[in-house]
Amino acid sequence: MTASIPISHSTRFVALEQADFQRLEHAGYLKGLLQPFKGKGSLETWASQCAALRDDVIGLAQRRVLPQARAYPFSLLHVQLAQQATGAGTTFLRWRNLDRSSMGVALWEALLANPATPASLIDELYAIELQRIVLNMQISLTHSIARQALECANKAAQAEAAYLRRVHGHTASVPPTTKESP
Repeated sequence: MTASIPISHSTRFVALEQADFQRLEHAGYLKGLLQPFKGKGSLETWASQCAALRDDVIGLAQRRVLPQARAYPFSLLHVQLAQQATGAGTTFLRWRNLDRSSMGVALWEALLANPATPASLIDELYAIELQRIVLNMQISLTHSIARQALECANKAAQAEAAYLRRVHGHTASVPPTTKESP
């Protein structure tokens, strides 16, 4: 059972809605997974589409979520939402303290539990955290699928090279102790 987010009359944080995602090519991305890929080229194209979708989701987080999460009154808190670039070439949303010495969801949990955090911000901090969790999942999935599609394209290229060597008669010599099976 999931908790619903209470709706307050003075909402400072507005979560992303379906209309925000309609500008992204998520329908094409989902269809792309279940298609008969014909080889390296179509896999590379799909990987590129997934990477572009990942970048679009990161852009959505940068344009719509971070400015709200960093605006007043959230800017007065000792824990804020920030971007973290990874070595793998993607960006995630993380909670961090102002001096950047610590990062992670434990900071958000402590912020929520702290009696000094205004009660009027609790619902919105919860909404921001839910948005962060979902966006990070979407970024991670699209990034992973793009990476997997590129790996598959490389394997398809290796298979094609072996096939072409065989078809065009450029087979490697077979060691004398090994027999080819029919």
